[in-house]
Amino acid sequence: MTALGISIGWSAREDIDRVVDLVKRAADDGVDACWVIDSQVAMRDAFALLAVLARETERIKLGPGVTNLLTRHETVVATTLATLSALAPGRILAGIGAGDSAVFPIGLEPQKIVEMRSGVERVRTLLRGGEVDYLGTTVGITAASTPPPPIYLAASQPKMLAMAGAVADGVIVMGPSHPETYRTQIDHVRRGAAASGRDPDSVAIDLWVTMAVGEGAIDAVRSWASAQARWLDRWESIPAAFLPFRDEIRRSATAYNFSDHLSVAAEHAGVVSDEFAIQLAVAGDTEQCRDRMRSIAAIGVDRITVSLMSGGRQRRLDDLVGVWEGVTG
Repeated sequence: MTALGISIGWSAREDIDRVVDLVKRAADDGVDACWVIDSQVAMRDAFALLAVLARETERIKLGPGVTNLLTRHETVVATTLATLSALAPGRILAGIGAGDSAVFPIGLEPQKIVEMRSGVERVRTLLRGGEVDYLGTTVGITAASTPPPPIYLAASQPKMLAMAGAVADGVIVMGPSHPETYRTQIDHVRRGAAASGRDPDSVAIDLWVTMAVGEGAIDAVRSWASAQARWLDRWESIPAAFLPFRDEIRRSATAYNFSDHLSVAAEHAGVVSDEFAIQLAVAGDTEQCRDRMRSIAAIGVDRITVSLMSGGRQRRLDDLVGVWEGVTG
């Protein structure tokens, strides 16, 4: 059965006790995993929150969703993940990506595929207690974790998806909430796994979507949709379903303000039309959202993670649980 996850960011305006209460409530409602956004310009520190959550929860899986190996050195990432694993044994997930909202605002570019692959392999070696070479110096960490947390790579385009299938324990499939696009992306993961001699079914798949239910649903997801549209502008090939929205994709890339990353009040959200927003995200009344989530769950993946947008996240969690019960019940 497909598990349910959530993705959250820790706003500078939000008290930590409210975030902890939200995650505890999610765990009580059967949510399998909580990913915390690592975006130092737009949000508070992800790993500080994860440490608190590791102590304050008992069952739910936790991980950075996602960190990167540019703003955080590989040895830092490995030691932090190992430390979290000591706080919450068996519950830590290692979400790593090439870099997006954490790297663009400080003038960096995401890592290339070859850099990502070697970086992930070094982090895994460090987590297992091994040593790696940095500029001629052999380095290990004293906080190695046994067993190490599974490494999930965030990917959206064919080459990165295939590489993730070849080396990662799981893949966070990032992209528009569109079943056919997801199927194509997952095929790339499975081909990458098979080409490297791995069993494709051994690679966990976690699909990420966002959802809003009821009045104002489209406006609630518009910021997330604008982030997806901005990222589509970097794809080598835009999926056919989104070709009619090429102008909006370009405008989103130009207008995007990373200081307001995923904020429902972001001005750049206005660049995305209603029609495009509901292509990129799940929005509508309860039955419309349930039907859309059923079509996504029918793909057959290990977990579907829903980004809980700001502005009444407890209500959004309640809406999500209500929709999900109709999907899995």
